[in-house]
Parts: sequence; C-alpha cells; structure tokens
Amino acid sequence: MTKISSGSYDFDTFLHGGYETDIVAVLYGGPGSGKTNFCSIAAVSQAKKGNKVVFIDSEGGFSSDRVKQIVGEKDGLKEVMENILLMKPTNFDEQKKAFIDLGKHLRKEVGLIIVDSITILYRLEFANAREKGETEIQKINSELVRQIKTLAEIARKQNIPVLVTTQVYKWEDQQNIVGGDILKYWAKCLIELENDKGKRVAYLRKHRSLPEKSLTFQIISEGIRKRGWI
Repeated sequence: MTKISSGSYDFDTFLHGGYETDIVAVLYGGPGSGKTNFCSIAAVSQAKKGNKVVFIDSEGGFSSDRVKQIVGEKDGLKEVMENILLMKPTNFDEQKKAFIDLGKHLRKEVGLIIVDSITILYRLEFANAREKGETEIQKINSELVRQIKTLAEIARKQNIPVLVTTQVYKWEDQQNIVGGDILKYWAKCLIELENDKGKRVAYLRKHRSLPEKSLTFQIISEGIRKRGWI
C-alpha cells in the first residue's frame, strides 16, 4: 500500500505513514479547526519533492505567506509555488468547470489533489435550490456526487491521493458533516478536526486498516506537531 507524507512527522506516525494514495481522504471540522493548514502542509510536502499539486481553493483560504512559513527557507520557495496549481472557483458553476479542467492538469506529474472545500459552494447553491423545489435539490446533489465520484476514480485508477475538506453543522444537538452520506460513502478515510478553546484534536473516524483514535496537536510555523497533553 503506497502512502504519501502529510507533511508532518507526527501526523504521519498517527496515520502509519501518511495519506493513502488510492483513496479520497476527508478532513472535516468547524471554523479554525486547522483544515486548510493540513491541506497546505501536504501541498508543500509534495511540491518540495517536485510533484505537481492541484489545489482547488473554493474558500479563499490558500495563503502564499503561509506557504512561505511552512517552507521555512527562501531557496526552493519559487519551485514550491510553481508546483502548486491553484484554482479558485467562486460559485458552484465555476467549481463544476474546475473539475472539468482537472483532467487537463492530470497530464502533468500530479502527486496530490486537494479540494478545500468541496462543499462550501455546494452549500450556498443548495440553499438557493431549496427555494426552487425538489428537482433543483436533486440536481445539486447529483453534481456533488459526480465530483466526489470523479475524485475517487482518479485516486483509484491513477493512484493519485486526494485530500478534501468539508464543514460541520449541528442539527438537534447532533454534529453532522456538510455533504453527509455522499462524502461518507466515497471517502475511505475520515478525519475530524476539533478546536476547543485552543485544544486541537484530530480524530480518525474511518480508515481501511486503522482503528478509531485521536491525536492532540498544535499548529506551528513549519506545520503540525503532536502536543504532549490530552
């Protein structure tokens, strides 16, 4: 089983080697839980190795300054930035087009695909669809299924790891992920990120070979590292 580094030694140890290359891994959590940081450190790790990274940034969270912090050295920064292929859709239609363009980028040496997040624009479109009726809702859900299915097929057939983020919401005191059963079905790895008053915890909720477990971590300039208390 092939894996790539998450960009963090401690998180690689937590995952027994890093992210698996033939699946979709989903990171989910509330605002400020660290989702974009996990994406950024993984992107830099692959870009440093000379691999192209397709980064679909639908939230506007990608930061070149944060990349500079993670790289930590001026030598090589230019190469890292050149190896990150950034796409910035601002609505769900543009996100559809980004997935069409994705096939063009795969002709290059792509080592990682990141979608941060796959559901923020879907969520906005879904809210509008609710006012138009069930048919429109089904169209929006079908498009999300098509997108995540596309990613799963790329991962499985071309052995390219895929990292996707989504948000959470509460309903009747239960926390749920945006995209619900659609993402849960297609993702083979689910990682919940939590930030409770500065205490950050990553929970492994689903994995093909590892049990559920947790890691208390902190975000530092260079990326992510294990924290010594729970």
